Amino acid sequence: MIRQIFVAAAMMVATAANSWAQQAVPFALDWKFEGPAAPYFLAIDKGYFEEKGLTVEIAEGKGSLDAIPKVATGAFPLGFADINSVMRFLDQNPGAPVKAVMMVYDKPPFSVVGRKSLGVEAPKDLQGKVLGAPPPDGAWAQFPIFAAENDLDMDAITVEPVGFPTREPMLAEGNVAAVTGFSFSSTLNLIRLGVPEDDLSVLLMSDYGVKLYGNAIIVNTEFAEANPDVVKGFLEAVAKGWKTAIENPSEAIDSLLERNPAADKDLETDRLQMAIDANVLTDWVKQNGFGDVDADRFEDAIEQTKTVYEFQTTPDMATFWDGRYLPSGESAKLQ
Repeated sequence: MIRQIFVAAAMMVATAANSWAQQAVPFALDWKFEGPAAPYFLAIDKGYFEEKGLTVEIAEGKGSLDAIPKVATGAFPLGFADINSVMRFLDQNPGAPVKAVMMVYDKPPFSVVGRKSLGVEAPKDLQGKVLGAPPPDGAWAQFPIFAAENDLDMDAITVEPVGFPTREPMLAEGNVAAVTGFSFSSTLNLIRLGVPEDDLSVLLMSDYGVKLYGNAIIVNTEFAEANPDVVKGFLEAVAKGWKTAIENPSEAIDSLLERNPAADKDLETDRLQMAIDANVLTDWVKQNGFGDVDADRFEDAIEQTKTVYEFQTTPDMATFWDGRYLPSGESAKLQ
């Protein structure tokens, strides 16, 4: 009896110690709980974060720029944001403790989505038209590069600032001829609003001369320096979540629906699959692994940004990117 009590007590202590060892890590998303967010929820439900001693809570965002100040101020240790906006933020706030540590959208979903029936099928068609663009939108932030690469006269385009909730409805109603947005978000939102798919023209900026990277996991650098193993464990769990989501998108969406029961499963499955096919599982990622960047391409992206944005200081990749925490080997493979 005494031995049984001792064993039971030891198990209780071990369980409590394991519970105490779990570190809470809030994670700030860029946007709502939609398809492309599913891999992070799947990683929670599969226990991938728990295996690393982490308890992760995910918060919705309000756009590609939303998570940057949250992470820079330390309100969140980790977030998800547009790397190009991180570059500009750091240029305007030198020394701010935030960097990108894992590239998720190797090919960015920045796009201009127009309607053929309203005369938009190619970049030049935007001239003389009304373009709806939310000011905090990551795609709108890169539009000047898209315009420069396609020799567009910005003065010939009427830009209508719109809110995220009204962006697609305004295009569906014909109040604007095109909008800036993420390809997988705006396209499916418009189809859901009744716009025929064959009436949509999706101009993915990366197909029209834009060399930039897309959204990445960002970290508060002071947190990372104090908790390197936490950051490494978090990124390994994220990679595993994406790998599992690619293998079984439907299961990933089930995890999403647990947090957003009002979502349409078929729609969000399509949205996740679009992100996987066009933005995440690129040829480069298949060959080199998930999460890393190509240094030459990153430098090209900086040079391209210089054509439309005047840096206050000389931009350096090391200021914006830190790949030391990335998983390696099989952990980074997304085949």
